[in-house]
Amino acid sequence: MRKKIGIRREDKNIWERRVPLIPIHIKDLISHHQLEIEVQSFEKRVFTDAEFLESGAKITDEIPNTDVILAVKEVPKHLIEDKIYLFFSHTIKGQKHNMSLLQTLIDKKATLIDYELIKDAQGRRLVFFGRFAGLAGTIDALSYWGKRMKSQGIENPFTKIKSAYEYVDSLQAKDEIINLREEIIEFIENYTKNPIIIGIAGYGNVSHGVQEILDLLPITEIRPYQIAHIISENEKGIFMVVFKEEDLAQPKNKNHHFNLMEYYEHPELYEPVFEYYLRNITILINAVYWDKKYPRIVTKDFLKKNFGKIKLEMIQDISCDINGGIEITYKVNEPNLPCYVYNPENDSFIDGFEGEGIMNLAVDNLPTELPKNSSINFSESLKSFIPEIANADFNKPFEEIDLPDEIKNAIIVLNGELTPNFKYLNNFLINR
Repeated sequence: MRKKIGIRREDKNIWERRVPLIPIHIKDLISHHQLEIEVQSFEKRVFTDAEFLESGAKITDEIPNTDVILAVKEVPKHLIEDKIYLFFSHTIKGQKHNMSLLQTLIDKKATLIDYELIKDAQGRRLVFFGRFAGLAGTIDALSYWGKRMKSQGIENPFTKIKSAYEYVDSLQAKDEIINLREEIIEFIENYTKNPIIIGIAGYGNVSHGVQEILDLLPITEIRPYQIAHIISENEKGIFMVVFKEEDLAQPKNKNHHFNLMEYYEHPELYEPVFEYYLRNITILINAVYWDKKYPRIVTKDFLKKNFGKIKLEMIQDISCDINGGIEITYKVNEPNLPCYVYNPENDSFIDGFEGEGIMNLAVDNLPTELPKNSSINFSESLKSFIPEIANADFNKPFEEIDLPDEIKNAIIVLNGELTPNFKYLNNFLINR
C-alpha cells in the first residue's frame, strides 16, 4: 500500500509560491488517515517550513522515498522513476512545449494524475484555481487601465489600485477597491468616453472571480443585446456584460438555432459573430476555454480594419493561449510587467502600458499572485481525494484500479503507458 505523500517545491518560475495542501489539512490527513507526509523545503512558499512541521509533516531537502508526489505546476526536471505525480501538466491539447515532459513521464514508468481532469459526472472541475485567476486578473486589469489612462494625461482613481501580487490577500485588495467607490463615481461623471463597457467572455469559475471584483465597483450588469441601446443613449457609467457561446458564434445555416452541444462537437457549422459586440466594448476580459477548432474571439484582421473606430482600449487575456482566442497574445508576461501594447496598423508590440494601440495583459500563472487564498481554496477541494489516491494499488491494470471515477478519469499516464482516453497524445509525441 502506498501511504507516503511528498509535496514538491515549485521551481518552474520565480513567482510560484502556492502549495497543493496547506498545513491544517495535512494535520488532518496525518491524524485521521495515518499518512506520512514529507514536504520539500522551500523558503518562497507562502506557508513556512515551520508551519508544516507543526502540522506533523517532515521537512526534507529531497523526496525520493515518497510514493505519491504532489506539485502545482509542471515538474520541469528531476522526475523520479515509478512515482505517482499529481500536477497541472498542460498536455491534453498536445501542447508542444510540454510533450518532452510527457515523454519523460512515460520513459520513467511514472504515473500522472492531472488536476485539470478531476471532474464530476457533469464535467465540472472539482480541483481548480480558476476563481483566483479571475480575481487576480481583474485586479491587475483595473490597476493597469488606470496606469494607461494616466500615461495619456487622464487622472483617475484606478491608479490607486495595485497589482494583485502587491496585496497581502484578496480581502485587502477588495477593501481598497471598495474604499475608492466614491472617487470612481466622481470620475465617471466627468469621463469623456462614457459609457465604459467591460465585457467578460466566459461564465465559469474564472468568470465568477472576475465578476466578484467588478461587483465592487459602481457597476450595472447588462445583457449583450442591451449594449447598442447603452451606446446610442450615451449613458454614463460602468456596465458589465457576460458573453456565452451563443454570443460568440451563430449557425452558418440561418434557419438553425444555436445548439451548445452541436457547437462543441461541430464548430465548423458555426461562424463568429462576437465582433458585432467587440466594437463597443472598452475592456474585454477573456475567461473562456479555447481550442483551435473554434473561431477566435479577437483577430488581428478585425483590429486592423477597425482601429480608431472602436472603443476597445484593453484586453485582459486570462486564458492566455498564445496566438489563440485572442490573436494578439503573442507571449506570456510576468506579474510585475503583465502587459504590452499592440499597434494594429503595423502589427507591432511594445512592452508596457504606453504607446499607440490596444493594451493586452497576458500572464499564465495569475493565481500565484494571490498565493495564500488560492492555496487554501485548492487544498480544501483536493484533500478528500488524497487518502484514496494514497491507498490505491496503481500496479493493477487500469480497469482494475479501485479509485473514484473523478480521479481515475484524470490519469493520463499509468506506469509509463498512456491510459485509454489519452492514447491520442501518441500523435503529438511522435510529431513533437
